[in-house]
Amino acid sequence: MSKFLFDEFEPVSAATWKQKIQVDLKGADYNQTLLSQTDEGITIKPFYTKEDRSNTNIGLPKNGFNICQTIFIDDEKIANSLALDALKRGANTIQFKATKPFNPKSLLKGFPGKTILYFKLNFLDADFINQLSEFCDDNNTYIQTDIIGNLAETGNWFTNLNDDHKKLEAIAINAKNCITVSADLYQNAGANCTQQLAYALAHANEYLNHLGKDAASKINFSFAVGSNYFFEIAKLRAFRILWSALLNEHDAPNQTAHIFTQPSLRNKTLYDYNVNMLRTTSECMSAILGGSNTISNVSYDEIYHKSNEFGERISRNQLLILQQESYFKEAQSFANGAYYIDSITNQLAEKALDIFKIIEKAGGFLKQLKEGTIQRKINESAAKEEENFSNNKTVLLGTNLQINADDKMKQDLELYPFVKQRNIKTLITPIVRKRLSETVEKERLNNE
Repeated sequence: MSKFLFDEFEPVSAATWKQKIQVDLKGADYNQTLLSQTDEGITIKPFYTKEDRSNTNIGLPKNGFNICQTIFIDDEKIANSLALDALKRGANTIQFKATKPFNPKSLLKGFPGKTILYFKLNFLDADFINQLSEFCDDNNTYIQTDIIGNLAETGNWFTNLNDDHKKLEAIAINAKNCITVSADLYQNAGANCTQQLAYALAHANEYLNHLGKDAASKINFSFAVGSNYFFEIAKLRAFRILWSALLNEHDAPNQTAHIFTQPSLRNKTLYDYNVNMLRTTSECMSAILGGSNTISNVSYDEIYHKSNEFGERISRNQLLILQQESYFKEAQSFANGAYYIDSITNQLAEKALDIFKIIEKAGGFLKQLKEGTIQRKINESAAKEEENFSNNKTVLLGTNLQINADDKMKQDLELYPFVKQRNIKTLITPIVRKRLSETVEKERLNNE
């Protein structure tokens, strides 16, 4: 008698499965009938076996994911009160956003020790950032400074190329964890998964080339995840493989990528807005299983309401339910050995590496930005996605499928939910974050 049930069955190879499928197709071509290609050029097969498993060693976080609350600093005392309340209600990490210097002592008054902090600074002040780094615990603080990301998104440097780089050098000498690569920009602008990976890698490589290999320990990454569940898991895992490979090329110490993740806004909708909660739940699951260090959820009403207690509580509780009630607390390694995820992880990494090599051969990421090549490639990908949305190949429930004609939103808008026109002179064409459903929503609002 067999010790294990499955010992009684002969193993079946992938070739045998394929042969059986070919017989059942009754003459139809296997490749044309059952294999499909994604916009990234990834081949999807009808079945996967252990032969698709790569057993690649991915440098995943050793601890469970952090639940982050994002707070904008307008008034330090108010921001402090909001942050302390979020920490009491289940968050263990805070991301502060700021457009100008602030008083760290007032902002962080009464904070529990070892609280992990992120500072997303949309300004560049070397003296202030160094003072902030000295005030905070370096090991638990991530200053999200990204001069290249600012150029890509606004079309301009903070001041100019030389001044920005000199200030970044001054920051990097004193502060730890002080540079971020804002890969979330590319996702929210419509780049596909391989483009996001390649651009994030090339973006980071600009910092390594300028600051040297020791800067690797100071770089962290910000990603956005969309609704393609398995691909988003694979995307984050693929990036860790690519980052490790890049550090090896620079002969740099192999630093595990630190990844901060938020759900994308690209697929969020104004109408039937409660569906946004379903989207963000799925996306947060992808972020967890993909191995994110920290996740900051977005509220279901993020695109049209000002920050409010109800929306933030719901978004935070989504992560708490996943962590405390859905067994996702230590889930970073759950995808290890999954045939399908391994297959698309490796394909994404390989195709992204091909794009990265093309960028580097053409002079690097900054040069490609200045020439408009990166922007053109993203626009092509975004246009294809928008065409699929218009043809209902890409579905946003409640917006282009099962539409509730009685749903009215004009009187509920506290924020302008569409891309704003900017009439300023720029050095390069900026990369613009744009939601997929904006054109449809403008028409509906006009007809209300």
